[in-house]
Amino acid sequence: MEMKMSCVCLVLGLVLLMTISSDAEPHGAGHPVLCCFSFSNIKIPPDIIIKVEKTPSECPKPGYVVTTSKSKFCKHEINGLAS
Repeated sequence: MEMKMSCVCLVLGLVLLMTISSDAEPHGAGHPVLCCFSFSNIKIPPDIIIKVEKTPSECPKPGYVVTTSKSKFCKHEINGLAS
């Protein structure tokens, strides 16, 4: 029984060591982080917009990420902003 427990502890320790020393990235190498999968139709007043970024060409749907002080919105086009 002691032999089984020491083997289990050794295997768990090795798995923990492999997990800690892993070079894996959360999104993988070269994967765009900023993609839109659903889009908002609300009008956003220009005075609350902090930043507008075009999504990378690798994203499945083209669009723009509009950042305000409270949230981020995905828009199909920038013409949809409030005037």
